[in-house]
Amino acid sequence: MDTRNKRILIVDDEEDLCEILQYNLGNEGYHTEVVHSAEEALKLPVAGFDLILLDVMMGPMSGFRFADKLRKEMAVNVPIIFLTARDTENDILTGFSLGADDYMAKPFSINELTARVKAVLKRVKSDRTKQTSTIKYGDIELDTVRKRLIINNEKVELTKKEFEILKLLLENQTRVFSREEVLSSVWGKDIIVTERTVDVNITRLRTKLGSYGQNLKNKTGYGYYFEF
Repeated sequence: MDTRNKRILIVDDEEDLCEILQYNLGNEGYHTEVVHSAEEALKLPVAGFDLILLDVMMGPMSGFRFADKLRKEMAVNVPIIFLTARDTENDILTGFSLGADDYMAKPFSINELTARVKAVLKRVKSDRTKQTSTIKYGDIELDTVRKRLIINNEKVELTKKEFEILKLLLENQTRVFSREEVLSSVWGKDIIVTERTVDVNITRLRTKLGSYGQNLKNKTGYGYYFEF
């Protein structure tokens, strides 16, 4: 597997271990970044990493709490491998229930760790190849499988029609859609709604997109498009 451009975040309060991990993963071709607490990690754009190596026993925020926050509050699905001295069955089950992709008990072999890292990244790549589900632009991530919009790592609630309009415009970067074309694509030809309905949904979308709302343009006399 090509490790170039793969970014790994190491979150562990054991500085010596972090140095060892950073050195060995660097030799494997990975780009690594190290922080020594979950609080520090939350200051980073964690969704931009390809993998997180996460210690459990940190304070004041534990690795379990950090993972729970990533998955449930921030909707971040970066793969996680827990690194911990807590290796009871309950601890392992807790880790996997929080969305862990693997769980390694300390002390561990560096060779085994690098093998696990490669396996997780390979599996994620395979899943993404099967499911080319995310349309990205800047801090926008539109997941067309899970039907959700993430902006700056935060989930934005959209109605079904708002979602379909945004998907239509993001998938067709150079195209301007008339109101009739938006109605036909999103509502269907057999549904009777007025063109004003498109305008109302576009207005709501602009508000929900925040600073990206200005990218949702209206070309007078032609229709709507998303300016990239």
